[in-house]
Amino acid sequence: MRQTKQRNGAVRRLWLFMLLAAMTAGALMISLSACSPSEPSGGIAGDDVQGAQDGQEHSDGQETPAPLSPVQLSILCAGDVMAHETQLKAQYDAVTDTYDFSNNYMYVKKYIEQADLAICNVETTFRGGKPTGYPAFNSPDSLADALKGAGFDIAATANNHMMDTGFDGMQRTLQVLRDAGLTTTGSRFAGEKSYSITDVKGVSVAVVAATYETPVVNGSRTINGNRLSEEARALINSFGYETLDQDLQALKESIADARAAGAQIVVAYLHWGEEYQRSPNDWQQRIAETVAGFGADVIFASHPHVLQPVDYLYVKDDGSVLSAEEAASAADARKVPVFYSLGNFISNQRQETLDNRYTEQGMLAGVELVWDAQNQRISDISMNVLPVWVDRYKVGGTQNYRLIPLDGDMEQNEALGVSGHLQRAKQALEDVRALIGNQFLHDNCPQAQ
Repeated sequence: MRQTKQRNGAVRRLWLFMLLAAMTAGALMISLSACSPSEPSGGIAGDDVQGAQDGQEHSDGQETPAPLSPVQLSILCAGDVMAHETQLKAQYDAVTDTYDFSNNYMYVKKYIEQADLAICNVETTFRGGKPTGYPAFNSPDSLADALKGAGFDIAATANNHMMDTGFDGMQRTLQVLRDAGLTTTGSRFAGEKSYSITDVKGVSVAVVAATYETPVVNGSRTINGNRLSEEARALINSFGYETLDQDLQALKESIADARAAGAQIVVAYLHWGEEYQRSPNDWQQRIAETVAGFGADVIFASHPHVLQPVDYLYVKDDGSVLSAEEAASAADARKVPVFYSLGNFISNQRQETLDNRYTEQGMLAGVELVWDAQNQRISDISMNVLPVWVDRYKVGGTQNYRLIPLDGDMEQNEALGVSGHLQRAKQALEDVRALIGNQFLHDNCPQAQ
């Protein structure tokens, strides 16, 4: 019996030893497995390296950020939005005692809404009270609602009619536009910045707007002959030709301040030039080069009430302007689209009133760009022009105004069918084509006949 117990004890000790050995080996395998990279099911070890490049963990536990994707942006701009006396009468409803301007934009609305950022020049004021047309524009508040409804995002207020109803009118104009949902730039309330900044698809876009001044009268600066008080002067962006270099420095500071506030793209909107002249003058070209040198990425402009050519400026980081040939070999050259005059967007200026058909013609100026988020720069930029034409016609004794896009749908446009003005619209397209050139026309424009 003693020998049997001894044998049984030996056997139990042997099994215990074998069990402990097996447990130790298993623990060792688990430890080695945790310290070694494993091949994922259905993949190869190299997939883990790609995963680290895509923002996943390295073997040292640190994460590599994924490259930032480029952002494609479209910026659209329209010229002078005006409301002459006949336009006010056309949009008035005597039954409701209200004004509605929304039908003016029914055919161009789709183009405006397609843009990531849409800007227009509001060349009137909203003082309140009785609406009036030229020479002291005071429009119904509902015009602001119509512009927002058409798809515009930003209203530029710096123009030669901004003081038509005085300081109070200039200030109330800002409030009416903002109440309608539009961002304003070019004038401001006390304490505000001299520019606007808008987030567009994650990119900060600043818009700086400024207008020319009329000559100094008895020591006072003026806009359209209206004397500017010191209070008003401090709240608008303007430049006088008599003090141009000094005044442009203020624009330079606005652009620099916008950059410091986080603006990645800067758009300038300038009110300048000579009325009814279809080519830019020396002042316009000089100011464009200067403002581009200050850092503006795009320049839109208006005031002549007719279209003027478009072009690119090529600017180095030091502000110097290059020819296209020189820019091709310059590593730091920026390409800046310049629209010297967008003409009227909508007004009563036309062949019948001024004996000038060019005042009926405008454009939706488009800029397409690619923002390189990784390197914080514009990597590609181009521009296009969609010509528009203002049709005016009567139905049942009531005047109608419609903005017609001069695109491939002209033949089917309902308003042109009612007015019978298709040939006038086609003539407008050919006028714009001759001025701007085929290379800049929007893809939706018909080819030359």
